[in-house]
Amino acid sequence: MKKLRSERLTLRRWEESDADFVFDMYSRWEVQRFIGGAAAPRVMESRSEAEDRINIWRAMDHPVHGSWAIEEQHSGRLIGTLLLKFIPASGLAIPLQPSSDTEIGWHLHPDAWANGYASEAASAVLEYAFDAGLGRVIADTEPANAASQKVCTRIDMTHEGLTSAYYNETCELFVSAKNRTGSSGRSCADNF
Repeated sequence: MKKLRSERLTLRRWEESDADFVFDMYSRWEVQRFIGGAAAPRVMESRSEAEDRINIWRAMDHPVHGSWAIEEQHSGRLIGTLLLKFIPASGLAIPLQPSSDTEIGWHLHPDAWANGYASEAASAVLEYAFDAGLGRVIADTEPANAASQKVCTRIDMTHEGLTSAYYNETCELFVSAKNRTGSSGRSCADNF
């Protein structure tokens, strides 16, 4: 997995030694409240869950997709997660099966909120994704998740309305295409 840098951030591979941070971040309701897909959101209850999550992220085997630990360059302080992965398609089979669409997502520790870090990290990963050959990346947010929707707008993703194509939920769909000039030219209905 490629290490990425932006003006203030380093995005790197997760290490086993990051488990305390992962547990601290994902054991907070304010972080987890919009995470969960078809399952109800829940907080992590043990450090071993954090270790398991890190192992899953480290095992992602794709030439472009990944899960990056976000850290501040000047301090080395961990502040969150940036994900680029296949998004699960809605369906009857559980677990949900991946669609062919690539999703970008971010989870930041509350201590790092309101600093522009999510936008900065997501912009770096979008640039990396498009340079690596992806033509389109989506973000799928809970309708009540105004903060993530603002990030989508800041990184020039086009809002395409509500969709129920992913996670067996109705969510707001945002799209970024390789040309990054706004709309991909396709409506939400064209994609499904």
